[in-house]
Amino acid sequence: MLKTLFTNQRIPNHHLHYNKKILNFNKLNTTRMKPANAIQERVSEFLKQYPPFNLIASEELRGLAGQVRVMYLEPEQVLFKQSDTPHDVFYLVRQGSVRLEQGPEEAKRLVDVCDEGDVFGARALIAKKDYSSTATAAEETLVYGIPIDLFEPILHHNPEVALYFAAGFAAGSQVQQGSMQETNQARRGLGSYTSTQALHLEDVLTLDTSRNKVTCTGQTSIRLAAQIMSDKDSSFILVVDAQEHPIGILTDTDLRKQVVAGHLSIDDPVTEVMSSPVISIQPNPHMAEALLLMMHKRVKHLCVTADGTINTPVVGVLTEHHLLLAQGNNPAVLVQEIRETQNIDNLPAIRNRAEELLQKYLEQEVNIAFIANIITEVNDALVVRALQHAESILGEPPLHYCWLSIGSEGREEQLLRTDQDNALVFEDAHAAEEKEAQAYFVKLAAQVNEVLVKCGFERCPADMMASNPKWCQPLHIWKQYFHDWIHEPTEEALLNASIFFDYRPVYGDFSLAEKLTDYIYEHIQQEHVFLPYLAKHALQSPPPLSFFRNFIVERGGEHKDQFDIKLRAMVPLVDAARVLTLDNRVTGENNTFKRFEKLAVLEPQNAALYRDAAMAYEIMMRHRALSGLRNNNTGRYINPSELNKLERQTLRNTFKPISDVQELLQVRFQLNYLG
Repeated sequence: MLKTLFTNQRIPNHHLHYNKKILNFNKLNTTRMKPANAIQERVSEFLKQYPPFNLIASEELRGLAGQVRVMYLEPEQVLFKQSDTPHDVFYLVRQGSVRLEQGPEEAKRLVDVCDEGDVFGARALIAKKDYSSTATAAEETLVYGIPIDLFEPILHHNPEVALYFAAGFAAGSQVQQGSMQETNQARRGLGSYTSTQALHLEDVLTLDTSRNKVTCTGQTSIRLAAQIMSDKDSSFILVVDAQEHPIGILTDTDLRKQVVAGHLSIDDPVTEVMSSPVISIQPNPHMAEALLLMMHKRVKHLCVTADGTINTPVVGVLTEHHLLLAQGNNPAVLVQEIRETQNIDNLPAIRNRAEELLQKYLEQEVNIAFIANIITEVNDALVVRALQHAESILGEPPLHYCWLSIGSEGREEQLLRTDQDNALVFEDAHAAEEKEAQAYFVKLAAQVNEVLVKCGFERCPADMMASNPKWCQPLHIWKQYFHDWIHEPTEEALLNASIFFDYRPVYGDFSLAEKLTDYIYEHIQQEHVFLPYLAKHALQSPPPLSFFRNFIVERGGEHKDQFDIKLRAMVPLVDAARVLTLDNRVTGENNTFKRFEKLAVLEPQNAALYRDAAMAYEIMMRHRALSGLRNNNTGRYINPSELNKLERQTLRNTFKPISDVQELLQVRFQLNYLG
């Protein structure tokens, strides 16, 4: 029998023995009930600790608390059954736990476990349908019944409360495909941020660039161009054609390096000294777009044209100075410092500043793709500077080579300083020359790996680094590696393939990486069984579909009772995106959420699923990075007890796309028939 302990009424004494353990109300005894307003305050104080009740105004919440029904459930007592007509309340666990199960009695399936602060039974409130699951007390449990007729007006006039339910945050709510957008909106809208420094990265740059429209023609002499720059107090001059289309740019730096140094005459035309082609951008870009373009192209001036290409007239110029004025802590400055520092010992301190910037970006809810691009630019600059330093010590490389980032850095997803994953490919030569070259490149890589260690990137525990001779090889050996992995897909081969397929060229002769890519796709087309085996490998980590009280955690070792968000939640999406990208012959895109976005375009019939998968992965990346910064580690292992309700509910929702994508792989590659 369900026992209603109290609403606003006195409780018969004979009910009180049921709740000695569960209520733990210090001043409650069996002879006298506390005044109704004290109970109301106690209920209100509890409610406001948890979403969505913490989003309700205090007076309104107290009024609601005064009408809450408090119910005691004995172990294994059923509160409602699947297909029952909805009650006139929905529920919140005060103490204890409630199982939500679906299916017939003899084959019940656990859907969720609700513990303190979890909302459940909200189907009656939202969908106006019969219950979709059976709710059973897993132990002695106290629940609050929230009257639906009192809560509905709150739901309708409070968008944040409505967003909580729309995102499927109530326990047992089915996470619908296409709802990850609502989940992310709820995560952003219902969360709290500690940073108050505005970063303005989403702002549109509406600077009057026409004031920087300083131009001349290609026939203008360097002397006259310098005079125009001086008269306009400008550090640059754009070189344009008769239609005012940009054909080049001349800067103070060009004058200093080429003319003042005596390499050119001041009477030569500007075409002899200008930089060409210019890097162009459309009018009024977002700051993030302009910043990334400057960093990636290594320029300090962007030519603003009518349509963003060099084939339309010049509108003006956007300079690095504009960005510095708009944003105090500019990552372009960090990258520039890395590239220009003469003392390699300065690199760790610069990289530490990038970590501070990362935290501000995350707290300010900056777009995760932008954050990943910024950190990738910083990390790439570190690698390039370390390689240049190593070359200066060891001498000029004996053969052309290309440094490859692999793993998360190869996918442009390494937000935190985790362990290194890299490789090196050099051009083919005679055997003796290759052996000598390999010795040089192993030494080169060892120096780079050491610099990265000093900058906070640990060595790879599996030694998948370019300083390992196995991963420092000429092109023909790398081709042989991939040939063997593709044509003989053993478990070890598939593991190596899943790591090395995400390589990204960072420095050196990029054509070597391009030749390797062409070879790989050629052989994937030849060996039709490879992708099904790679897909099967991608299903090794089953998705953790719900956050139960005892959900999937490590059973022993250093991380006992912790949740491995990388292995159990992120890797399944990484692996699935890789297989589907290879199947669609998409080249040049390693990033997981960008892969899913590309797949959404290529497969419109699965677009909603792929966009949900991309959003889920971005949410997990952000959560892992924040967790790592908070705990000064890689963020890989999460202590479930440290998650608040919003974090649990958000992460629970991200697991649904994992299940759906894995089901798609199962069907597409007919894995049930694969031996």
